[in-house]
Amino acid sequence: MQQQSGRAVQLDSYGGPDVLDVREVPAPQAGPGQVRVRVTAAGLNPMDWIMTADAETASRFGLSLPVGFGTDYAGVVDQVGAGVTGFAPGDRVFGSALSRAVADFVVVDAAGEVAANEAHHTPDGVDDRTAATLSIAGRTASAAIAAVDPGPDDTVLIGGAGGGVGVFAVQLARIAGARVIGTGSAGSADHLRELGAEPVAYGDGLADRVRALAPGGVTAAIDLHGTETVQTARDLGVPDGRICTVAAQIDGVTAANGATAPAGALGEIARLVADGRLRVPVAASFPIEKIRDAVELQAERHVRGKVVIDL
Repeated sequence: MQQQSGRAVQLDSYGGPDVLDVREVPAPQAGPGQVRVRVTAAGLNPMDWIMTADAETASRFGLSLPVGFGTDYAGVVDQVGAGVTGFAPGDRVFGSALSRAVADFVVVDAAGEVAANEAHHTPDGVDDRTAATLSIAGRTASAAIAAVDPGPDDTVLIGGAGGGVGVFAVQLARIAGARVIGTGSAGSADHLRELGAEPVAYGDGLADRVRALAPGGVTAAIDLHGTETVQTARDLGVPDGRICTVAAQIDGVTAANGATAPAGALGEIARLVADGRLRVPVAASFPIEKIRDAVELQAERHVRGKVVIDL
């Protein structure tokens, strides 16, 4: 019997988009406690190319060459290993497969106890492209929201509000009842309004512009890009205990990431999407053969929403 094969993005050396290649590889087989997923869509995140940019960073994530690419996926179970319960061939699923998701097939643990090696049932009403965007960005946004705990009496400043994590964070804060002011470029204003945020341009004078928008003050802040929003929030009198970062470490300020998300956060986000309460804009989609173009676009950090690979 001929060995089944499939396409996968792989790297033989660390670096940028130019080292990404699409190859025909043997299809992985589901072992005990595992399921194999026929991937239909893979969502890209900044961490995908950051992890594989150099050997030192890759080693921190337990990666070594040759290595695959991408972590978020959605698809259909097509093989179930011994001892697996709760999944059957034909089930629609989504989740994470650390640095190997941009491939025709991924094998993950059915138990789903590790966020980067998991499968979850895709709710009815959530298409595969959308499901493929949820894991990393959704969990990260949930962690950041939990860190500042917004409510109806809050005005939350979110820096980098239009990016992949920002689209979730803005909407989760709004669902919690908070008013949201989101930083972005001048060209992103309409996009931010559609998400439910009041737009404000980042850069010099940010604190003054926020004061003009919210003369009653800002009560919490999430910085998804760097440190500008943190400094602005401090200038506006927001206590460090209600400020959170994602892409920077600052003494006294909570740093959030997907690993610190509340239990059940991903399932809750999927339910919100299915119920039509949370919308995930897909800014662009590419076939796997255009992976380099997709990563170049995503790495520019000016994408309004998510970038997805179709398989």
